[in-house]
Amino acid sequence: MKNIFQFSRRDFLKFSGISMGATALTGQNLYAQNEMILKEQQKICIFSKHLQWLDYDGMAKTAANIGFDGIDLTVRPRGHVLPGNVETDLPRAVEAVKKAGLEVPMITTNIQDADDPLTEKILKTASKLGIQYYRMGWYDYDPKLEIQQNLDNFVSRLKALAAVNEHHQIKGAYQNHSGTGFGAPVWDIWLTLKEVNSKWLGCQFDIRHAVVENGHTWPITLKALGSYINTLDIKDFIWKKDEKTWQTENVPLGEGMVDFNEYFKLIKSYNIRAPICLHLEYPLGGAEHGNTSLTVDPQVVITAMKKDLTFLKDLL
Repeated sequence: MKNIFQFSRRDFLKFSGISMGATALTGQNLYAQNEMILKEQQKICIFSKHLQWLDYDGMAKTAANIGFDGIDLTVRPRGHVLPGNVETDLPRAVEAVKKAGLEVPMITTNIQDADDPLTEKILKTASKLGIQYYRMGWYDYDPKLEIQQNLDNFVSRLKALAAVNEHHQIKGAYQNHSGTGFGAPVWDIWLTLKEVNSKWLGCQFDIRHAVVENGHTWPITLKALGSYINTLDIKDFIWKKDEKTWQTENVPLGEGMVDFNEYFKLIKSYNIRAPICLHLEYPLGGAEHGNTSLTVDPQVVITAMKKDLTFLKDLL
């Protein structure tokens, strides 16, 4: 199947509204124009978890002033939008974001199952507002079952969700996350998504968690999941030893163990063009935890966001 981000000359001319005979484009100019279009499509969003100390208008204006393209809105308990209020509050939040000149290409939810009454409410509302993607909640392995039995259960739940996604024309994304849950090994997501086999359900690839769990082998998991990735999130970390054990510690982009140069080199080589969500999980006066009030000057958070955003833009 043709990757929608692989533009032929005919695709480009059709996309840009230029007639075949109107303008003669050299191969070099066409390549440059294609690269411009691809970069334009790879929006950088801020995770609204880190702006929950602001209301919708304040969040949107702050994100716009910093230089983000969009916002990944939290639609979950303790989020910017509470799931039970999604029908009234999500339109208000999206309106504020658009008023500030930004987009909402994705939301982050706790959705796990198709038959949860809130699933229908959230997806129907989000789709009507033009939101293309949502991140799911995480699944846990049942220790009483064999691995294959767990995977079969995950496939069944995800197939049901994929059907609901298709009905509402919105794509779900399961994030790989370090720990012992489904998705931590990463290969389990790959096996499961192969079985689900739906364009309406994919993966949110998290390079930070992939490096934590896979060390030097993360490029293999990235390649395996490449065709299933529909959103990306970005953060960094180091390993740090306390008195007894080694623990992960989140740090600003470029100060940790993630090889971002190699990562984005591979992202480009696989033609993975997906919205990017920037996370700031290191200490920022409570903003890292989604607190509604800060213990630091707001400018500290804003400065950190600008720094990480500049680092990220330089990689693209």
